[in-house]
Amino acid sequence: MSDIEKVKKLREVTGAGFKDCNLAIKESDGDLDKAVEILRVKGISKASKKMTRDAKEGVVVVSGNENKTSVIEVNCETDFVAKNDDFITFVKELSKLNNTHNSNIDELKTTKMENGQTVNDNLVALIAKIGEKITIGKAKTIENSEGVNNYYLHTVVKDNVAKLAVMVSLDTKDISDTVKTFSKQLSMHIAASNPLALESSSIDQAIIEKEQELVTEELKNSGKPDDIAKKISLGKMNKFKEENALLTQAWVMEPKKKVQDILKELSIADLKIKEFYRIKIGE
Repeated sequence: MSDIEKVKKLREVTGAGFKDCNLAIKESDGDLDKAVEILRVKGISKASKKMTRDAKEGVVVVSGNENKTSVIEVNCETDFVAKNDDFITFVKELSKLNNTHNSNIDELKTTKMENGQTVNDNLVALIAKIGEKITIGKAKTIENSEGVNNYYLHTVVKDNVAKLAVMVSLDTKDISDTVKTFSKQLSMHIAASNPLALESSSIDQAIIEKEQELVTEELKNSGKPDDIAKKISLGKMNKFKEENALLTQAWVMEPKKKVQDILKELSIADLKIKEFYRIKIGE
């Protein structure tokens, strides 16, 4: 095999540029395996420099089935890269592995991918090839063997790759089409309404305290008597909790009703919302 043919082969294997491949072939005295290793080491060097930059774009990817569903976030610097074929191929395989490893990121990074290299090594190689910072972000697995899981994707890039994903898990022995339809509709509702918790009592106390500070500051210079200001503050806080708890939110598809009203109307005695998870790139 001539050096030119080796350079071509090396480009096919690594995706690196002609100049880098040509130098690696010369440095390795024509040994393709050594040349791949040389590029990988150089790629790590290039990747480490890129990791100081911001990666605020990217995608979320969902994998799994009705009993076990996982989502993983992969960030990059530009939306252009988020649509790159190599990037999409990587995140789709990564998503399947994530579902297998129950969103344990540390475990995931040391797992081998189809090419025999670890997730971390493939990530470094992808950074070197594409030329942008790429990071693995948040991940979540919802498992429910006695109910129904469903998900919804918004702003789909390709297949199970999108910009926003919602997963929901329902506890019920009823796995009828009615329940499955509701689970999909609920996912869409959560995508649009972004609830903070299932019930108002479950909203993070730090969020409640921050909102209370904002309300207090807003009323401080209103000139209203203290007793009136306290009543207004209480009303605003109750409204905040109601609008940010899933069960008391106005149902997106029928705003005069709340989510809890829709649940009751289904008349399925054991039907409960077990958990949900919403993730959006940029939030």
